[in-house]
Parts: sequence; C-alpha cells; structure tokens
Amino acid sequence: MKNQSVKNNIDWVSVFIYTALVTLGWLNIYSSSLLSTEGTYQKQLIFIGCTIPLIFVVLFVDGKFYEKYASIIFGVSLLSLAGLFVFGKTIAGQRCWYAIGSFTLQPSEFAKAATSLALAKYLSDTQINLKDVNRQVQALAIVFLPVLLILPQPDPGSALIYSIFIIVLYREGLPSWYVWTGFITILLFVLTLVLEPYVVILIALAVLMIIHFKGRVVDRNIILSSIILVGISAFVLSVDYVFDNVFKQHHRDRFNILLGKTVDMKGIGYNTNQSEIAIGSGGWVGKGFLEGTQTKGGFVPEQHTDYIFTTVGEEWGFAGSLVVIALFVGLFLRVIYLAERQKTKFSRVYGYCVAAILFTHFFVNIAMVIGIFPTIGVPLPFFSYGGSGLWGFTILLFIFLKMDANKVNEW
Repeated sequence: MKNQSVKNNIDWVSVFIYTALVTLGWLNIYSSSLLSTEGTYQKQLIFIGCTIPLIFVVLFVDGKFYEKYASIIFGVSLLSLAGLFVFGKTIAGQRCWYAIGSFTLQPSEFAKAATSLALAKYLSDTQINLKDVNRQVQALAIVFLPVLLILPQPDPGSALIYSIFIIVLYREGLPSWYVWTGFITILLFVLTLVLEPYVVILIALAVLMIIHFKGRVVDRNIILSSIILVGISAFVLSVDYVFDNVFKQHHRDRFNILLGKTVDMKGIGYNTNQSEIAIGSGGWVGKGFLEGTQTKGGFVPEQHTDYIFTTVGEEWGFAGSLVVIALFVGLFLRVIYLAERQKTKFSRVYGYCVAAILFTHFFVNIAMVIGIFPTIGVPLPFFSYGGSGLWGFTILLFIFLKMDANKVNEW
C-alpha cells in the first residue's frame, strides 16, 4: 500500500528533469571521453545503472526512518570522513577516497545528504529558536563539523558547499546579520587583494559614516560604529598575511589570474583559458554532437569531470547550454515549490537544503568554467563523471521526493 502511494504521489516532474539531466550528462561524458582508453563513459554508464536500485531502496524505506535516524546517519557520515585520514586513498594530493577494488568512493559527496538530514532534524524541534545564541551555535556546529573534516583532506571545493546552509538557517530564523557578515567578509577580502589595505579601510569608514548619519538619531551608536570599523580594519590588515601564508601557491595563482593580476595561459590558467575558448567556439547552435574540435583534441583538461559544461558549450552552443541551464533552474524551482507545500518542518527544511546544495554546485561550477570564479573542483550535479557524486546527488534528491510523496499520509 505504501509503495503504491509513493508511485502515485511521487513528483514525476522532478523525476523527469533528473532523468533528462543524467541522460544529457552521460552523452557529454561520452563525447568528451570517446577517444580515451580508460573506459570513462562505460564506467559512468555502470554508475548510472547502479542508481536505479539505489533509487528503489531510497523510496522503499519508510519516510519516518530518515527523520528518526537522522542523527545516527550524520554520525556515521562523520566517522566515514574521519576514517579517510587512516584508510583513505590519496589521488592528486587529496586524501578524499576509499579504494574498493578498481573503484573509489568519496564520502564527502554523501555527507551533504547526511548533514541536511541532521540540520532538518535539529531545526524541526519545536523548542528551537534561532534567535537564541546557544541554538545558533549548535546549528552552526552541525554545518561546520563535516567542514572541519573535509578541509584538511584537502578538499576546499566540497567544504565551500556547506556555506550555503547559512541561507537555509536564515530561512528558518537565523538573524540576517550572519548573512550580511559573510557577504561583507568576502567583499572585503576580494577588495583587499585588488586595492591597498588603507584604501579599503577608507571606503569602509565612508560607508559607515553614511549609514551612521543617514540613520535615525535614536539608532545612532558611535561606539558600535567604532567597534565595527576596528574589526573591519583588523580583518583587512590580516588579508595579505592569510593570502601569503595560509593559502597554498596554486590557490594564490588562481585568485591572481581571476583578478587579472597574473596572466598565465600555459600554466595554472590553462584550464580556464581553454574552457573559455571551447565554450566561445560553440557559437549559437554549437558544432554538433561529437564534432567539437577542442573536445576531440583533448585541449580542456578534466573535461569529463569539473569542466564537462565546456562540451555542452562547444557542441551544443548557446541554445543547448540554455536548455541545460533551464533544466537545472526548473529542478531548483520545483524542489523549492515542493518544500513550501510540506506538512512537516523537517521535510520542508530538508527540501530547502536539497535546493541550496544543488544550486550552489551548479552556480560555482558554471562560474568556474566561464572564468568568473577560481578553479576549486566542484562538480556539476548529474553531469560530471563519477559514481560518488552521481549517487550522492541522487540520494539527496530522492530522499526528499520520498518525503514529498508521503506527505499525504500526514506523517
């Protein structure tokens, strides 16, 4: 009876978009790796085949299971991340995978669903009020615990994705100053890399003075404004030290290229330069499936993984890229729509986590490929090659579709 209910009530629009994205993703992997001797597109087809029983398992499990055991699932996920430091396999300087025969498994891809469940479980407690500082700390701890285990691997790309949970917390009552602080911190960091520190401090002083004198007399607080300026000044003056001593050389190189401070078309900037050439050469309608010269020539490194969108741009052109983007946007909007109509806070929060994670991956990957974001290794959901990513995103999405299908039972 339950399985029949899921079949009748599952959101087939989301399933259709998911299927379309996975299919189009494989076609682009096929094109970008056709001349490869590593059997890349064959392996991806196996990964796709494995998602079918995986989806059935996710949908077969009772919806209450995900809420009841969210904390245990999160704990197991954290253990799997910690275990990498002992049992993990190092590939290209990153200790992010468990080796299982000839295949590898990346636990950080599954940790996103586990963290979403844990956060939804915590926020669905009727006693939770995110205006309370203690509750804020506890909620942020859930988000940053996996980050603390992912960053040392090192995997800054995966760690970056967790920052989007702040938006979910804001949706559930987290004070807006957290969001503004994060945005302003990023802005100050970038400005300090472009301008002299004293110039950035003077700009901050001018903005604070405008805010201070534009506000109502009763809201003016010279002491608070002074404290904020001191904090901004201390942060700005520390940027150069952090950039030179905490960031690794390849991270510094990528930022310098992005900001136009360094030109390196043959070294660290080669990937981005070639991806821009490939996308630009596609024109309005593309060169045609399997006809991309940049793709066939292997000029774009890692084209079947992080740079898979370059194949779309070259062979399908602007029109094809627009179709792919429209499918992704359609999925985000659909998940948000479904989240808003949930009958329980747990499933609603989890739905927003799903939309936020998928959107962040999509946005950062596309921005990285077209050269407006530094290369940090963030895959495009359902498109990029890899079993862990595909399975992780599939589990993330279909757990929510199971919750949505079960809402008729008012569980």
